Amino acid sequence: MKRNLGNIVFILLVVLTVLVWIVFPPINDGRENYIRAYAGEVLGSVVIVLMSFSLFLSTRPRWAEPYFGGLDKMYQTHRRASTSAFLLLFVKLLVVPITTVNLRLGNYLAMISFLGIIAIVLPTLAPRIPILNKLSGRTYESWKKLHRFIGIFFILGYLHALTVDALSAFIAINWVQVFFIIGTVSYLYTEVFGGFFRKYATYIVETVKHPSNSTTEVTLRAKGQPIRHAHAGQFLFVRFLSDKALNESHPFTISSAPHEDVLRLTVKASGDYTRHLFHNLKAGMEAVVEGTYGLFNYKTGGEKQIWIAGGIGITPFLSFLRDLKTDLRHEVHFYYTVRHPEEAVFADEIEAISRNHARLKSHIRFSSVHGSLNVDDIIENTGGYIRDHHIYMCGPFPMVRAFEQKFLDAGVPPKNIHYEEFNFR
Repeated sequence: MKRNLGNIVFILLVVLTVLVWIVFPPINDGRENYIRAYAGEVLGSVVIVLMSFSLFLSTRPRWAEPYFGGLDKMYQTHRRASTSAFLLLFVKLLVVPITTVNLRLGNYLAMISFLGIIAIVLPTLAPRIPILNKLSGRTYESWKKLHRFIGIFFILGYLHALTVDALSAFIAINWVQVFFIIGTVSYLYTEVFGGFFRKYATYIVETVKHPSNSTTEVTLRAKGQPIRHAHAGQFLFVRFLSDKALNESHPFTISSAPHEDVLRLTVKASGDYTRHLFHNLKAGMEAVVEGTYGLFNYKTGGEKQIWIAGGIGITPFLSFLRDLKTDLRHEVHFYYTVRHPEEAVFADEIEAISRNHARLKSHIRFSSVHGSLNVDDIIENTGGYIRDHHIYMCGPFPMVRAFEQKFLDAGVPPKNIHYEEFNFR
């Protein structure tokens, strides 16, 4: 219940906004199309609430993580809120009576706000809509820079409401004004003042290794006070100051254990940023780290567990394994699957740790040799019964979602399936 409380509050705020407009309706001033104008006011208010909530989640409040199930789930809610606001803007456009006579400043502000939000939200939806995905050539980095302007269009949208001939509804308008303030403050915190309030730590790149032709292992050492690493399996945001292309905050899972005096990151060269990092990151560079985040923690799960790592999804499990200072209290079947043997760069370390922990059974699989891992194999290795197991997965998101559905079909309760989605776009 606790991990869904944030979403419940979010839904209640939207419902309350509609109820405020119903209980305290605007004055009927006898204008033509009063009902359509009334409906437009309600829709506009809901859009402001949705966007303010989305902007608030963009501040990455760590205290709110338990109420959403982790920062990755918060970003999912952020995305749903933004998408819902985007769709409601189209509905509002159809509902509100439009005139091309005596256009006011507010009409122009509405056009600018609407077109700006479209320009930002459509690339966000592109990876999830096949047609848009083909049309959109933007990288994550360029989208992220564009996304920084979302708050400006949010503010322009609210100013539009103040500069048109709106209906008079004192209580409802003041209710919505609270959310405008929350959204504006959140946006200013994220883009302007966050650097003064967020807890950052400065690190130095101590070593850069390439265990394979597409993997970078970075070791960071704190220059001063290190960040607090609450538990194994968490992630952080890091940027490297001396390289313009790398001076953008990106999330990476920590592959070192919390008790180590350094941070280790294991990064696969799969995008523009990570490929540039592979070729250009050097020892001695300065890094700024923010974190840590995430609730991907096997210690909160049941006694019987299954861990599944696909490719670079090995990183949180490396942190789990490197954190084993005493005997493992859980019975774990750990599956590490890669396409080719040369990609299993941590196989020796995993097998060495497994030999020291009788309750940890590692299964390293090469899909080009053994075929793809499937749930039937996993169920067979657990003795044929899997419903009482907790599942922890990290890897390519299509793989994770496919396994999730198959585990659900096999009778595993949804609350027993744990993974993080790193697609913050």
